[in-house]
Amino acid sequence: MGGAGAASGDAAPARRERRQVLLRLDPAVHDALARWAADDLRSVNAQIDLLLRRALKDAGRMPSTAAAPPPRGRPRSTP
Repeated sequence: MGGAGAASGDAAPARRERRQVLLRLDPAVHDALARWAADDLRSVNAQIDLLLRRALKDAGRMPSTAAAPPPRGRPRSTP
């Protein structure tokens, strides 16, 4: 489960493995979600993650052990 460099003793924290889920959506729902995601400059996957996190938080069901959402945008290139 550890990230790259975990065995070499790097100081970088280990990354949690993200789980994949097959999700079947009505095409109209997917289209609306895709438009919303595009308006917010997010992928559909990131939009679904955001909405699920909001729903869990609003319902008081967000686990305290949940990792923070990944940062937005492209990863920074290393020199």
